[in-house]
Amino acid sequence: MRQQVAVVGAGAAGTAAAYALRESNAEVTIFEKSGGVCGRAATRRQEGCVYEYGANYLTADDERVNDLITKQLPSDGLVEIDAPVWTFDGDGEISEGRDDQTTKWTYEQGITQLSKRLIDAAGTTVHRNTRVETLDQTGEGWQISDTDGHEYGRFDAVLLTPPAPQSADLLGQSEWQHADRRPLRETIASVSYRTIVAGLLHYDFELDVPYYGLVNDDNTHEVGWVGREECKDGHVHDGESLLLVQMAPDWSVEHYRDAPVELLDHIAEATAELLDDDRLTEPTWTDHQHWRYALPDAGVPDDSLESATAHDLYFAGDWVTGEARLHAAVRNGLETGEQIAQQL
Repeated sequence: MRQQVAVVGAGAAGTAAAYALRESNAEVTIFEKSGGVCGRAATRRQEGCVYEYGANYLTADDERVNDLITKQLPSDGLVEIDAPVWTFDGDGEISEGRDDQTTKWTYEQGITQLSKRLIDAAGTTVHRNTRVETLDQTGEGWQISDTDGHEYGRFDAVLLTPPAPQSADLLGQSEWQHADRRPLRETIASVSYRTIVAGLLHYDFELDVPYYGLVNDDNTHEVGWVGREECKDGHVHDGESLLLVQMAPDWSVEHYRDAPVELLDHIAEATAELLDDDRLTEPTWTDHQHWRYALPDAGVPDDSLESATAHDLYFAGDWVTGEARLHAAVRNGLETGEQIAQQL
């Protein structure tokens, strides 16, 4: 009989774990609260454009992850962003970036293709629009209940991959009463996050600049990142520009509840000032996203989650590794999936 594994969250870590379990004796079921996949590596479409509004790309910093996307998964539509990333300081002074920049990958259809291809390769069942509310471990295994009152189980193991505050809340709301629950929850809840408000600004002209992205390297500007989606093949029509502008965490917290019109007006004005181009104050259309849990500031202490494995409970994500990068979440998901396979 196959072992039943529940994965909460269809982000990069959760879908990578499912992929790592594909040849094991485990049957994996993923529960995803939204209608999409790949978590904060998110893609939208509007007016014929494809754009990322969370994680911008996947880097080739990790050899294993690089092998995964270029050799193991289908590579059709995989594109490299050739233009470099430059920097700017608190005064808005723009400078050329480092010479040792790594390869940056995305897909013509958007970065969510990463998780979609992992799911397809794993043959995993995904329950979308299903928000897990409680966990309970009985003598027969784990049982999961969602916010609509539906119950799922029995599962031989559970993997939690939401951001640390949400994973901690799940443990706090669970009916699992073992003494290990409280210290695990406290450890996970201690991981702090940066909040980021993102604005998308579309223009019917193309910018004539030599870079793909700009990053504030001293964390003293109200803008944190500007990315040009037109530098990604298949994302934006020729002769147009689409800018992803991610505001700095302090600014994002202060303006989190601003009205969208006011928010986007300010983002457009800040972008125009940074790029010294008054045309950017008047985008043809806009979009926005609030990421309350955008980037973990650090990870959990080494071995602090080990007690959970004795209960067939696991955790994965960039907050586990303390490295707020998409490739880190994928790698951690692969490693955790392999760990589950070995221990079942």
